[in-house]
Amino acid sequence: MTTTTDLVSYEDALASYDPVMGLEVHVELGTKTKMFCGCSTELGAEPNSQSCPTCLGLPGSLPVVNATGVESAIKIGLALNCEIAEWCRFARKNYFYPDMPKNFQTSQYDEPIAFNGYLDVQLEDGTTFRVEIERAHMEEDTGKSTHVGGATGRIHGAQHSLLDYNRAGIPLIEIVTKPIVGAGERAPEVARAYVAELRELIKALGVSEARMEMGQMRCDVNLSLMPKDADKFGTRSETKNVNSLRSVERAARFEIQRHAAVLSGGGTIVQETRHFHEDTGSTTSGRVKEEAEDYRYFPEPDLVPVAPSRDWVEELRATLPELPLARRNRLREEWGVSAVDMQAILNAGAIDPIVATIEAGADATSARKWWMGELARTANETGTHLEALPITPEQVARVTALVAEGSLNDKLARQVIEGVLKGEGTPDEVVEKRGLKVVSDEGALTAAVDEAIAGNPAIADKIRGGKVAAAGALVGAVMKATRGQADAARVKELILEKLGVSEG
Repeated sequence: MTTTTDLVSYEDALASYDPVMGLEVHVELGTKTKMFCGCSTELGAEPNSQSCPTCLGLPGSLPVVNATGVESAIKIGLALNCEIAEWCRFARKNYFYPDMPKNFQTSQYDEPIAFNGYLDVQLEDGTTFRVEIERAHMEEDTGKSTHVGGATGRIHGAQHSLLDYNRAGIPLIEIVTKPIVGAGERAPEVARAYVAELRELIKALGVSEARMEMGQMRCDVNLSLMPKDADKFGTRSETKNVNSLRSVERAARFEIQRHAAVLSGGGTIVQETRHFHEDTGSTTSGRVKEEAEDYRYFPEPDLVPVAPSRDWVEELRATLPELPLARRNRLREEWGVSAVDMQAILNAGAIDPIVATIEAGADATSARKWWMGELARTANETGTHLEALPITPEQVARVTALVAEGSLNDKLARQVIEGVLKGEGTPDEVVEKRGLKVVSDEGALTAAVDEAIAGNPAIADKIRGGKVAAAGALVGAVMKATRGQADAARVKELILEKLGVSEG
């Protein structure tokens, strides 16, 4: 149940205060087994069927570090321009909660594997903002609690709770920014852009699918306000487990307005965790936020330190792919598009399909046209990810080839794409089944042109009198007569030739 919260306008909040953000992003790594045991990480298994004495914390069980998890952590650190520790340890973060069966989480405290980095992000207008990275450290996920019987799905008001420990022990990387200052009114946009860029980077590294809707990547939004010209940060709130880019932006914006209302009214901000509500875009209080000492961290006695050799780190650095921002900048130059246009292509999820379509033989302009036009519209209407549409880049490239050779015009090409999406076959099969080839027979075109001129004598006279623009009406008549299968440019040429009029 949400409660009404006093807010001030966003503009008034920014007139009096400067926002300071800290973003903590948890990424589930795509390893086959858990971080400290051999249990499977595959999704969809029966509850509690992927657990063992180690991830359940039973007496006498001993953890072993997942080497692939360490490798993934190093890759992420390198991609974030971090220093990689020569020696680091795991620690026990002690707290009691039913979804953590050991009553502690194996994490890293004061000795993270990666630290002191940065990530450059592009905003919607193409400007670049640098987000400084404090650390990236390894840890394990908790189990999943399902609270049954309440109205909100939370523990308050529930009749009972169910626990599934399949997720307990899945490898996580937590990436923590340094305080983000100087963003001003664009702070929520910066938060969204950072998480979006980080997601693209994680996917490019191949260490996780980073699907926020599936909980594979989630963000805690820390926010505080300080009065203009102050030099000390305010008290922060932490909005937990925000799981979409839009929600990250909305949570930051809401908290700016809420903090400003409290401070402007003479109140004080409580350092606490908060829950974000997708339906209203608001946050509500969770619990008073613990400090690090409350968790009684101490070094994990059952795990040896991690000491990646410099040779191994450099070998991993050499395997890094072209990172997303550098790739987008390169493609932007190759395609001749603006930074704003490239941002739109990124937002649509169209970069990889366009690249694959070009590799299949299409030119860049045509590939962008179809993926950002007809196909993006279909994806939006059906609520489908662009890459999940039932059409391949090779098929889109074939459509562009048919247009280029004159077998299709744009109208017919749209019908071909529609047919492919409906499962009617390949582009060539759809053309054949639907009879969609452009009418290129000069005799048939000439006959259609003669008929259009004879049926519209007044328009023909206007054209003869020098009003060449009027030819559009006759072109339309011919296109209608040929069911849109004529070459409109050739039709216009024939009309002007028949009426003895020059285009110029």
